[in-house]
Order: sequence, then structure tokens, then C-alpha cells
Amino acid sequence: MTKKNRSNLFGGYILSGPAVILLAAFLIVPIFLTIYYSFFTYQVMRPDRIIFSGIKNYTKLFADENFWAALKNTFYFTVCVVPFQCILALALAMLVSSKKKGVSIFRTMYFSPQVTSMVVIAILWVILYNSNASTGLINAFIGKFGLGPVNFLNDPKTAMNSIIFMSAWQGAGYQMMIFLAGINQIPSEQYEAASIDGANKWEQFLYVTLPGLKNTIKYVLMITMIQAMKLFTQPYIMTHGGPQNKTKTLVYFIYEQGFQKGNFGYACSVASIFFFIVVALSMIVKKLTRTN
Repeated sequence: MTKKNRSNLFGGYILSGPAVILLAAFLIVPIFLTIYYSFFTYQVMRPDRIIFSGIKNYTKLFADENFWAALKNTFYFTVCVVPFQCILALALAMLVSSKKKGVSIFRTMYFSPQVTSMVVIAILWVILYNSNASTGLINAFIGKFGLGPVNFLNDPKTAMNSIIFMSAWQGAGYQMMIFLAGINQIPSEQYEAASIDGANKWEQFLYVTLPGLKNTIKYVLMITMIQAMKLFTQPYIMTHGGPQNKTKTLVYFIYEQGFQKGNFGYACSVASIFFFIVVALSMIVKKLTRTN
């Protein structure tokens, strides 16, 4: 190895070192510790009594109805919100992709919920969803048409769907900007050629825009799915996991077991299963969206 190569290699280690250290300290090590403690009975209030219990936590986990309910709610939220949010984001990106004057204002408006604290947005939507027509804006609006009031967050049939709608509205702005960047990378010559061949706007979208966004769509699907699986703040602020556990998700269940009930070992077993589920789903999505 030449002196120059050694110098470049040393420089690479120096520059990547902090990132590697942070990655190991806050991601890799916690993953292994979580899996390790999942085999122990570990009460947060009794840190001096850590008892090895083998697969007891996992046996308890797979027999826990609350775990299966949280898993079901998480999958339901993910299956519903991912396509809804991605389609909404793509539609918004198409609307603001024009270079006309004033479009940037709408880009800012659509993206602004993304830079606002989720806690603030969740509290705002609790007010909007209020079943009292005098304080709940949505019920006041639909009341003008002789409908309602709808108990959005306290009815087991509507609580999760209400969170899905709010989450898609809040998160679509981020995916919109990614789609917008992808649209801007598509050569304008392709649209001109399609127009000369007689393609209308819809046909240009199908045969030019969508193929040009192939890799962008795969990326957006992946990150949206991972974010959806980590749902916590909305049910924590808006419904506290209710009503009747209909909005309790896996992350909420982990928080409840670990920080509210102090069952740290059991919470680690749930977190370990959750980790492998997310990894497996990510691999499945990657395989399904892989093209030659």
C-alpha cells in the first residue's frame, strides 16, 4: 500500500469514526442488549434482581391477548395508511410540480405539518375530532348537513380510522417532497415525445411519470411502512390506546409494559419480536418491488 493510499485510508477512518461510534452506541448495542434482557425477568423497580428465565417471556408473549391485539392494530394501521399516504403524497407532488408562479406557497403549506411537532398536531386533531358540535370543528361542519355527531376517538369502530386519516395528512408532505424531487429528475423530452405521439395527460402519467418514479416509489413505500410500524405518539396522545384497546399498537404495548408496569424483561421480548417483524417486512417489500 502506497503512502497516499494509507493516508486516504486513515482519513476515511477518521471521518467515518464518529458516525460508526454513534451507530454502535445508539443502535447496534441497544439491539443486542434488548435481545439479551428478553431472556430475563427484570423489574425496573428492582434492578438488583435480574433472574434468567429462558424463553418464559416469549411463552407468555405468544399467549398474551393484548400482544396479539396490538399486533393486529399495528398491521391494520400499516396496511391502511401506507397506500393512502403514498397516493396522497404523489397526488400533491403532481399538483405542485408545476413551475407556475405561486406554486411554492402550496408546497410550503402541504409540507408544514411535517415540521410541526406531532404532539401539537395530535392535540389539535383531538379538538377537531371532539364529538361536541360546539367545540369540535368537524362535527360542527357535518352538523350543517344534518349528520353526526360522530364520536371519532371514543368509538371502537372509528378511533383507528380517525388516527389513520390524521397520520396520512400529517406525513404526506414529507413523501410529497421526495416524489417532487423524483418528478423533477424525469427529462422533459420524454413528456414532449409522448405529447407528439398523441398521449394525453393521464397517459403521460401512466407511461412516463410512473416508470420514471419507479425507484422513488420503492423508497417511499419502504420508509412509510417502517414509520407506520412505529406508531406511538398519536394513540398515546389522542386515545391512550383505547377505546377497548382498538388503537393500542406494538410500540405503545412495549412502552406500557416497560415504563408503566415496569416489566422490562417482558417489554424487551416484545421489542425483539417487533424488531424481527420490521426487518422481515422490509425484506419482503424490497423483494416484491425488485425489478430486473
